[in-house]
Amino acid sequence: MNLATLLRNHAAARPDRIALRAGEETLTWAQWDARVDAAARGLRALGLPASAGHPARVAIALRNDLDFAVTLLAVLRAGHVAVPCNPGLTPRELRHVLADSGAELLVAPEALRAGLAGAVPQGLDRLPSAEGEPPAEEAGEGLALLLYTSGTEGAPKGAMLPHRALLANHRQLAAVEPPPLGPGDVVLLAIPLFHAYGLNTGLGEVLFHGACGVLVADFDAAGTAALIAEHRITVLVGVPPMFLAWSALPDIGERLGSVRLAVCGAAALEPAAAARFTELTGHTVQIGYGLTETAPVLTSTIAAPAVKPGSIGRALPGVELRLVNRAGEDVWRAGEALAADDEDDLDLGVPDSPGTDPGEIVVRGENVFAGYWPDGRDGPDAAGWWPTRDVAYADGDGDLFLVDRLGELILVSGFNVYPAEVEQVLLAHPAVAQAAVLGAPHPMTGQQVRAVVVPAPRSEVTAAELAAHCARNLARFKCPSEIEFADTLPHSVIGKVRKGML
Repeated sequence: MNLATLLRNHAAARPDRIALRAGEETLTWAQWDARVDAAARGLRALGLPASAGHPARVAIALRNDLDFAVTLLAVLRAGHVAVPCNPGLTPRELRHVLADSGAELLVAPEALRAGLAGAVPQGLDRLPSAEGEPPAEEAGEGLALLLYTSGTEGAPKGAMLPHRALLANHRQLAAVEPPPLGPGDVVLLAIPLFHAYGLNTGLGEVLFHGACGVLVADFDAAGTAALIAEHRITVLVGVPPMFLAWSALPDIGERLGSVRLAVCGAAALEPAAAARFTELTGHTVQIGYGLTETAPVLTSTIAAPAVKPGSIGRALPGVELRLVNRAGEDVWRAGEALAADDEDDLDLGVPDSPGTDPGEIVVRGENVFAGYWPDGRDGPDAAGWWPTRDVAYADGDGDLFLVDRLGELILVSGFNVYPAEVEQVLLAHPAVAQAAVLGAPHPMTGQQVRAVVVPAPRSEVTAAELAAHCARNLARFKCPSEIEFADTLPHSVIGKVRKGML
């Protein structure tokens, strides 16, 4: 099976039920399936060549609309590999993805393709339609998607996601009791579909359960709140900026009256912001954690008995998870705390962790990717384990708390400083709206801590005041040596601060 097989099954079982809405347009399951069939036949008629031992790659740079939903599943049904791309990328950025993936076709608006002359053999606004027998679908271990990561370490890399990984993550989510989604749900699809979270956790969950999806191409708080009320949306799949924006609306609790489940992922939502949303709406925000390479969900508070402020919950059923120290030793496995032979070896610089010492999250499961394009490099090891480069600790109940990315670790005179810890202290100051912490070179200590702060509206604060605030709450080596002010911070489309750009 694959995602296109799910579409065919729902078209047979519930042909006249609405599957997707986008503005004034709708598609029933039967209509969606018929359009995918026609587009898959048209795609096969183009005769795209396979290469590098894989089926042809088709790049898709479309917004969250019905054309994206049809094109994606037509590519899979035709037995090709889909390469979803951010339509907001510059031509230079898109050229890298197209060249690296070896895409034979780009489906994108003409205005976007105009700046990419020669970057790809063929380009179309949309796939052509053709008549004939429905094509048989690629399945199992076959490659479904190349999803390009944000490139925290150099140029973006294509994560190779097989069909089995995409479907496995839905089975893992569905194994939570009670299952988070069902066929009667109406799901807001405002996360970009070129991202693993929007694509598989959003659109994929609609396909897996036979629910209804409401596509939103350009998020704005008031507009989506109106859609939620109009279409009686029951499930919000969001990122932190969305919850912050909704919380600023008047009467938001009434506007979101139909909602029964609110899920936030892709970036950290501050506990205070989650509490504010809950206070205004009555809805607890469920927090999820995952990566593009894990299709994407690994842990969620829906798998825990209760939502704890700051926690990313527990591993989904079917996901194996370990915390590993710098010596390569397990300090914790899902559901099991391990005794430390040498506490000094396990000291990763986070004081007073209730439970285990921090360690890198290492995972295994059917949802884990097959490595990076084209040769599977840096994928799971021979036993199936893959290191995420994220650091977390588990509390005494077995709930997980993220500490930071290994790649963002700051070493001050040999002492570990996790930017997230310093950011949390800065954000606790009432005059700080946003904060980002980075390492900067220092001739004596190797690195120093540098903070960039966006002040809260109508507030006045000085660097000296913030330095004193940090000194009251952090060890001296963790305190920022430099505090700069900015009007805004650069964010990715899913709300993460782009520290490389900063």
